[in-house]
Amino acid sequence: MKVLVVGGAGYIGSHAVRALEDAGHEAWVFDNLYQGHTRAVPKGRLIVGDLLERSDIDEALDQSGAEAVMHFAALALVGESVTDPAKYYANNVVGTLNLLDAMRARDIWKFVFSSTCATYGVPDKVPIDETEKQLPINPYGDTKLAIEKALEAYSHAYGFGVAALRYFNAAGSHHSGEIGEDHDPESHLIPIILQVALGQRERVTVYGDDYPTPDGTCIRDYIHVEDLSDAHVAALERLKRGEMMKLNLGTGNGFSVKEVIDACRKVTGHEIPTAIGERRPGDPAELVANSAKAFETLDWKPKYTSVDQVVESAWRWHKAHPNGYEDK
Repeated sequence: MKVLVVGGAGYIGSHAVRALEDAGHEAWVFDNLYQGHTRAVPKGRLIVGDLLERSDIDEALDQSGAEAVMHFAALALVGESVTDPAKYYANNVVGTLNLLDAMRARDIWKFVFSSTCATYGVPDKVPIDETEKQLPINPYGDTKLAIEKALEAYSHAYGFGVAALRYFNAAGSHHSGEIGEDHDPESHLIPIILQVALGQRERVTVYGDDYPTPDGTCIRDYIHVEDLSDAHVAALERLKRGEMMKLNLGTGNGFSVKEVIDACRKVTGHEIPTAIGERRPGDPAELVANSAKAFETLDWKPKYTSVDQVVESAWRWHKAHPNGYEDK
């Protein structure tokens, strides 16, 4: 199958491209390179363009001969979404609607969407399953939920086959060591900790140690990026016309900030100094997935189940590429 991976030069998208190719599909990448990296894309498969330009989308769909689309191209900084919501609604909502309408004009109906546990806001119960109320607490989560609702309508009215995959905390790097996580600015916990181990930061700031958790720090479900990618391929291969899957993707295991820091100390052999900061507004104490529905629907389960395994793969990438793709 020919698949256009929108945002395929980014962190998760580039790993999805590898998973598609490994599964025998032909993956093409459409990316504006705002946060993506040319070096993360297989040679000859990158189409540069922007979702806010319909002509760019038309060209990408036609050039790739796409029979399906995976969509990862979203702005995803929660704080920035609060201070500049217009930017987020334009890119995440308007851009995605442009993409869907270009697909509809060509009767391309297979669509795998990168959604998020941020659509749940602060959950009433943990682990979180798909029946949990979706009450986002920031514009980023709002934009993802808006697209989920649009996709449900498109599925019903136009026959789109959709998988909305709500991930928890993506982490780790590809086993080959060729692609990994490289954000600017970096906002994810594990790369930030590893930057301390590399001497690029003095310490890690722990945002609050007085949460109602065993050690007082926030608990999150860290799912390896390769496991995420495999789930996307499994979802794509199971799509049916007019169907919409809504699935959580996580491991079901929660690790606290302090536990992740300890895992990084163990893996890297570095001391990794810490400092305690104020809580960040809107940070839930615990976010852990119940992914039983995805396990059953996709016949899929994560291979990386411990935080040590995730950190080890991330460390291989960051140690070899301390300045990210600039090192290549």
